[in-house]
Order: sequence, then C-alpha cells, then structure tokens
Amino acid sequence: MASTIIPAKAVIPFLVGMMLLTGVCNTLLTKFQDNQCVRDCENPDPKKRAHFEQPVIQTLQMFIGEMGCWLVVGIMSLYAKYFGKQHTAYQPVRTTDDDGTSPDDASIRSHTALNGSGNGAHSKSKTDGVLTGWRVVMLALPATCDICGTTLMNVGLLLVAASIYQMTRGALVLFVGLFSVVFLRRKLHLFQWLSLVGVMTGVAVVGLAGAIQPDKKPVAGAPHSTTTADLGSDAVRVIIGVLMIAGAQIFTATQFVLEEWILERSQIEPIRVVGWEGVFGFSITLLGMIVLHLAVGRTDAGRLGPFDMIEGWRQFWEYRPVFISSIMIMISIGGFNFFGLSVTRSVSATSRSTIDTCRTLFIWIVSLGLGWETFKWLQVVGFALLVYFTFLFNGLVQPPFEYLKVKEVEELLPEEPIEHN
Repeated sequence: MASTIIPAKAVIPFLVGMMLLTGVCNTLLTKFQDNQCVRDCENPDPKKRAHFEQPVIQTLQMFIGEMGCWLVVGIMSLYAKYFGKQHTAYQPVRTTDDDGTSPDDASIRSHTALNGSGNGAHSKSKTDGVLTGWRVVMLALPATCDICGTTLMNVGLLLVAASIYQMTRGALVLFVGLFSVVFLRRKLHLFQWLSLVGVMTGVAVVGLAGAIQPDKKPVAGAPHSTTTADLGSDAVRVIIGVLMIAGAQIFTATQFVLEEWILERSQIEPIRVVGWEGVFGFSITLLGMIVLHLAVGRTDAGRLGPFDMIEGWRQFWEYRPVFISSIMIMISIGGFNFFGLSVTRSVSATSRSTIDTCRTLFIWIVSLGLGWETFKWLQVVGFALLVYFTFLFNGLVQPPFEYLKVKEVEELLPEEPIEHN
C-alpha cells in the first residue's frame, strides 16, 4: 500500500501544486467561516452582530476530513485487489538468491532459530510494531494533542489575521527541535540553536506588527472609523491570539514527536495513521462537546457561546456559507493529508518547508486582496526572519559563518511529521 501512493515523477508538480492549494484553502476557508454573521445580522450596531465562533466544531470538521483518508485506503485496496492481478504472470521458480546463494545456504547462516525463538540480531523486525492489534488505540494520544493544538489555533484565528496566524505557526520549529532533542535523542548543531532563536524573533516581530497596526474583524456595513479605545482592545486581542497560536505549537510538536516514535516502531502507513487519528479525534471531540454542553453550554453564562452545542449546530445547518465552507474544509484537509504524504515520499522531507513558506505567502496575498488585513512593513521583516531561519534550520541554506557550517544536517524527524492542517 505504501508504494501505491508514490507517484511517477511527471505527477510530482501536480501533487506539489495541489498540496499548496489545499493548504492555503484550509486557513482561508476557516477564516472565511469566522467572518460569517450568524445572529442579529440586521442590527444597525455592528458590535452587536454575532459571528460564527465555534472552534470546537471546526476541530471536529478537521477530524472528519482526516477520516476521509480511509476512502483513499479503500480505493487503493480495491485497485490492488481487482486490477493488481492483471499485472501478475507466471515466474520461474528461483533456486538461488540474487547474490548466487541458495536458500539452504542462507538458512545455515541465519541468526533466527527454526522454532522462531532465536535471539539473533535480526530476529526483531519492524513487523513487531507497537500498533499491532488493539494497541492501535495508542494513536489516541497524538489525536488528543491534535485536539488541544487545533482548538487553540482555531481560537487564535478568531483574534488575528490569517497571515499572522500562519506565520505564528512557524514557532512549531522551536518546539519540534527541543522535543526531538529531549525525547528522541536527536542532536542540534550550533547554527540550529541560533536558528531557533531567530525563528522566535521572527514570530515576535510578526506579533508586534499585528499589535501596533491591528486589523479589525471585517463586518458588512460597519463604519471604518475607530477610536483609541478600539485600537487598544484590538492590540490586546492580537497579542492574546498570537500567544494562543504559539502555545498551541507545544501540543502540535508533542503530536509530531509521538507520531515519529510510533512510525519508527511500526510498519503502519502514515495515511492510515491519519485515518485512525481522525477516528479517535472525532470520537473524543464529540464526547467533549457533549460534556461541555451539559456542564457549561446550558448555563446562563455559556448559552449562545462556543460550548453551546445546540446553538453551534443550529448555526452550522441554518447558515449556508458556514455549511458550504465546512464541507470544503473537510475536503481540503483530506486532500492536504493525501497530497502532503505523497510529496514527502516522492520528493524529500525538507521540501515541505519550502511549500509551507509558499503557503504562508499566498495566504498573505489573498488576505490583502480580500481586504481582511492591511499591509505592514514590520510584518514583512518578521516573515523574512521566519523564512530565513526556518530554511537555515532545515539545512536548505548554508550558515553565514564558516565555523557554523557542518558537512551534513541530520533530519530531526526522518519520517517527516504528518501535518494535518
């Protein structure tokens, strides 16, 4: 199955383009959804109009998109079952291996006992993975991290512009680097430590740009005049949003490290990992929504809020833009997972850093074009710092000083973390 998703080289540009397109759509569609008015939309006072602010439902729809990976697995299985046989033919029975040795000779030199109980160096293989049988429930751990990280990021996206959201996610490099050193025993070179400091500096500059020149939430028919108090509250809102998005990367980095630990010890294909995490994430999120609705959503303080499950689903079904954008988000997330895994296996792990950078740039350009935010030179500086130090960290550019250069840069996560959104 793993080999079936590795495409021919001629298809790679298409896959890269689709990964970029679906990745951009994930963020822009979610922000579009946040901007939809769902209550008191005819009120002449724009401040009293309520928008779609349901980060938990947005997390749930992400997991539905991840569960869509099982459709790809099923299609591939059916193709292998009904069409794969057409390519089989009778082959002569080989009496010797490719190196000229016979199977009997190989068995004599084998480290594995005939009864299967040998303790030789080759007796342990990847088939004895940690996800055999019921132990597949271990994937509920990274799924739980995904729930926490995605929900926090969805809340942060309510407070900041789409480009600031995407740039702030660059803080993930810091936590992945630190956690890989602590838990996976990876080693960082001096220039990589300096790169992590540079990445955090870039994130701080992006957040500062948003705080100094905050963008108000676009509201149809709202006056463009703002007061000093409005600017102050918007600046606080941006700072809180940036901190929430940056903090969410702790959960995302934990998820990546857990997935890497599992993939190193299992033969399961990454696309099945995404599918299983979708199943567990959907189940846990739905259960959490019910509990939060009963505990908070039914109270006077929680009614009509993000934990009011009944109100959230009413908004989801009754407002056509919200419903259509949700369907499109589910499709784009499923597509992003499939195309991303295909690109990773076909090109290289570090190529995703370049694609993610392009994704941030496109999100920024589209947001400016739609009037969701204004151009900020300080944001350009922050973005430039993020790009340079991320590329430096991944070995895509050489360190500026000779004493920082190394012969080869080891990938922190050789399997490449599975990016879900």
